[in-house]
Amino acid sequence: MPLFARVGLSRLACNPFVSRKVLRRDTSSRALLRSKLLLTGAALLGGFVTNADAQQSSVQPLPAAVESAKQIESDSLNDVLDHGASLEVKRQWNEAIRHYEKAFRDFPNSRQVYQRLIICRLHADVNRRYRDRSFVGSVHHMTAAQALDLYSEILANLETHYVEHVDWSRIFLHGTAALEIALTEQRYLDDVLPNADLKKVHQFQQSVHRRISTRPTNGRHDLRAAVAAVAELARTEIGLSPTAVVLEYVSGAVSTLDPYTRLLSGDQLDDMFSNIEGNFVGLGVELRPSTDALEILSVIPNGPAEEAGLKAGDRIVRVEQADTRTGKPEIAADLLRGPENSFVSITIASADGHERDLRVARRRVEVPCVENVHLCDPVNGVGYLRLTNFQKTTPRDVEQAIWTLQQQGMRSLIMDLRGNPGGLLSAAVDIADRFLSQGRIVTTRGRNSRENFDYVAHRSKTLSFPLAVLIDGDSASASEIFAGAVSDSGRGVIVGQRSYGKGSVQGIFRMQSAKFGLCLTTAKFYSPSGTAISQRGVYPDVIVDSKYIAARPNDDGKITSDIEDEVLQQAIGQLSGQNPLISQRTR
Repeated sequence: MPLFARVGLSRLACNPFVSRKVLRRDTSSRALLRSKLLLTGAALLGGFVTNADAQQSSVQPLPAAVESAKQIESDSLNDVLDHGASLEVKRQWNEAIRHYEKAFRDFPNSRQVYQRLIICRLHADVNRRYRDRSFVGSVHHMTAAQALDLYSEILANLETHYVEHVDWSRIFLHGTAALEIALTEQRYLDDVLPNADLKKVHQFQQSVHRRISTRPTNGRHDLRAAVAAVAELARTEIGLSPTAVVLEYVSGAVSTLDPYTRLLSGDQLDDMFSNIEGNFVGLGVELRPSTDALEILSVIPNGPAEEAGLKAGDRIVRVEQADTRTGKPEIAADLLRGPENSFVSITIASADGHERDLRVARRRVEVPCVENVHLCDPVNGVGYLRLTNFQKTTPRDVEQAIWTLQQQGMRSLIMDLRGNPGGLLSAAVDIADRFLSQGRIVTTRGRNSRENFDYVAHRSKTLSFPLAVLIDGDSASASEIFAGAVSDSGRGVIVGQRSYGKGSVQGIFRMQSAKFGLCLTTAKFYSPSGTAISQRGVYPDVIVDSKYIAARPNDDGKITSDIEDEVLQQAIGQLSGQNPLISQRTR
């Protein structure tokens, strides 16, 4: 089943009064730190950055304008790497990942940015997995043979279904990198090597890549044998569980292929299918982590959180013993998970600063994908709905919302996809088909021919009222399918900012050898005009930069009104007035 998941000028270069001598002096210590990090990364990932790469080639002098432009770009890239290095030193892996992902969009040909992004993902991944109770349970209960069978099954799926040709030597290399990085993380060591001789662990970590570099890696059977050999080495030399070794190779094999392919623990697999169905076990809140809290963006109607009095704009500052003001908010977020009908103790800080302690139940909650349905301009009959994701219930929920708005006198519609990370491909196609009378909606292409589809509008009766679609940098995958189809067909006007640019399809595979899943990129998708969405995104017709979304809290925890939402107001103007773009697109 195809599934979507939800990735300028330098500060100094902009100042003409900063001399090159001052610049070199101010950045020398940061450059030294960065070079050490890059050398570490090069060793872990097999030399992505080589001495030859670092040397300047012998070329003819460039024209002054080109030389100046290249210097500006080089300065900007150096600033990016310096800031990333500072985040890595603080071990702020999630922040570093977001930083490098943005940088990679700006510098798509930079090996250094790509290398740092991969390494930060490996660090974050091992910490995330060892906070996952179901994964840790697998580490301690699976045998080495079961773990190796899982590894073989994962590799077989890569060989058959992955969107690109699989480089087996690189898969093995990244698995080794995952193990090396895990051996530097305290969370990993505390769990699998609590009483280890750290000097021996360090020696093993520093030498394992060299000692296994000559093993054959021509296919998945070679890789299984090589990983079994590494697991035995780790067991005899540092007392590390072979299962813990193999599972690092499993994780490394998939987590570095692309930003969206990943291993799913048993709990994550269950959550994934719950999200597809439109329900989950929890408190019934949508959260956004900040530096010192978990911000509540919305509260699901009739859920435990609403019954406990939680509101959008509130902040969770404690979950059980984890205080978000002194620890990492993501750790507190993990503690919100738990069995159905259990309770969790939390502290809530309201927008006015008042704090209160609550004990809230965890229950199965039906997640609405459509919210804030209303006439945002009653005089001109402009309706509004916000679509938060694409799940199985989305076509039904959108149809119900449109019917409600039409009963209220709607004559044109604004569909808000800002912050929508995606969801089911089939749901996005279904919604687009309700607005498009003919033509292609989206095309998917994979290495396996079974992933090649052309989705075409086929409904006999479609919705004909004027349409505006709102997007931003967090509108991804299925959102981009819908927005791209509307844009290319001329069916409506796109307002906001360029979308994320996630142009790939993921399939969810249940593993047979263990309670794990694989979220695997199986195809790439293209808009009706044949434009690849990956790394490019969908461009709006009307660009508006606004960080606040109607009915969502702003930075102060206050709920944003329709008037304060600049993107929404621009769309209302497009639909309410005699805008030539709208007139042209709705003829």
